[in-house]
Amino acid sequence: MAAGTVHGRHFSLDVLTVPVVQAPMAGGPSTPRLAAAVSTSGGLGFLAAGYKSADAVRAEILATRSLTGAPFGVNVFVPQPSVADSTAVADYAESLRADAAALTTTLGRARYDDDDWANKIDVLLELAPDVVSFTFDIPVSGVMEALTTAGVAVVLTVTSRAEAYRAVESGARALCVQGPEAGGHRGTFDPTSEPEVTPLLQLIEELRDVPVPLIAAGGVVTGEDTRVVLSRGAAAVQAGTAFLRADEAGTKTAHRAALMSGEFISTSVTKAFSGRYARGLANGFMRDHDHDAPFGYPEVHHLTTPLRAAAAAVGDAHRLNLWAGMNFGRTMTGSAEAILASLRP
Repeated sequence: MAAGTVHGRHFSLDVLTVPVVQAPMAGGPSTPRLAAAVSTSGGLGFLAAGYKSADAVRAEILATRSLTGAPFGVNVFVPQPSVADSTAVADYAESLRADAAALTTTLGRARYDDDDWANKIDVLLELAPDVVSFTFDIPVSGVMEALTTAGVAVVLTVTSRAEAYRAVESGARALCVQGPEAGGHRGTFDPTSEPEVTPLLQLIEELRDVPVPLIAAGGVVTGEDTRVVLSRGAAAVQAGTAFLRADEAGTKTAHRAALMSGEFISTSVTKAFSGRYARGLANGFMRDHDHDAPFGYPEVHHLTTPLRAAAAAVGDAHRLNLWAGMNFGRTMTGSAEAILASLRP
């Protein structure tokens, strides 16, 4: 089945000429240009709906379709009940005031919202992109069924065997299996649990009996990485960090510079920026605030949003969330097409 002929039908990973999915990276890196370039070149590009309004998601889907006739996907964060303790979040805000003052900004209001969930689902049902993936949980009953009826292939992000079996039982057509090596937010269903530490290769082998295709995510930045992961039973790999320095990516200037600077030599998992565990380059903000950062996504995310925006504006990489996977040091700069080619097994 040729690329560009599967709109309105259930997408299959078999149509990809390069078994690589470009990870959805919320907060800027994922753009219509990046998704279109990856899809046109034989992989599966992805848009990130997180932190955007439904109208913005609609505009990005239409923009991507204007750039490519090849299949692409959209990723959505599944809202969960708040786990924030208001006193703990208020105390955390006090601890951040010196950082905000140093950047001559103010902190945001720590608030709960569902990231325009219902309106985004309406847009996805209307426009029916080839693939929709969900992160953080399984959507409420009826959502996956409706998308499937609309011809959308639904993928669920999982980080453990228990989550994988719940996802399959719910009707997922494929699983994105996220190992601990991956950059950005962990897709763990329980937002307060310690992240799974089973390495990606071991996790993929443990899930070989799962009756749906597996997309393996975490630390894949070269063609050899792809080959090894596929040899363990994955149908495709998902790469995010590998595309952070792509010409078409919307990665912040300070983030790009940090990836190449040599100053940051390791990554760490933190909840200091968002109230939910995520992996990024270990920087000053993480060292200063990991110890007192409370759980509470999206409240903490909203609290630190102005601080992070101000840090990005002045190039302060030590107060910016520099999401990246463990193997960021082996990434390359260039076009998305060239990076995708470098990931070919």
